[in-house]
Amino acid sequence: MTNTTASTTLDGLATGTWNLDPAHSEFGFQVRHLMVSKVKGKFDEFTATLEVAEQLEDSSVEAQVTMASINTGVADRDNHLRTNDFFEVETYPTMTFTSTKVTPTELTGDLTIKNVTKPVTFDVEFGGVGPDAWGGTRAGFEATVEINRKEFGVDIEMPLQGGGVVVGDKVKIILDLQFVKA
Repeated sequence: MTNTTASTTLDGLATGTWNLDPAHSEFGFQVRHLMVSKVKGKFDEFTATLEVAEQLEDSSVEAQVTMASINTGVADRDNHLRTNDFFEVETYPTMTFTSTKVTPTELTGDLTIKNVTKPVTFDVEFGGVGPDAWGGTRAGFEATVEINRKEFGVDIEMPLQGGGVVVGDKVKIILDLQFVKA
């Protein structure tokens, strides 16, 4: 939510409810693999609602991700990620986020994965507000945060012969979100 002034507003972002447009949004992630490269993926099913208040700091965001919708482009890997080794999607079908603080450049809140809730702070860039082709109004945001997967109970250990691990501990979450004014 980049803004060049100390204001707690964002140009053009009207008060009220904004619903996520999943067709024009992405919930992505990347994690180090074999200590030499990064595997990228995304979740294909997620929802979010942005409630914009008169004062931005009184605004809120709620989001839910369907964990079984994980998509790294490799079916065998995705199926493994759904198992008890990683996300246990049968037991923990969703990941959730509920904001606790909103500023023009940060979004802080409670992230829950596998029934473990931890506070996280996303760095946010506000993309702006504009009309769409159907008479609506849209707003765009990019947000990133790095989490430690082990803190959320995704603690598989897969050491490599000679040192290192198959899957890194740090996971970068990358959101590219477009909301439509309700």
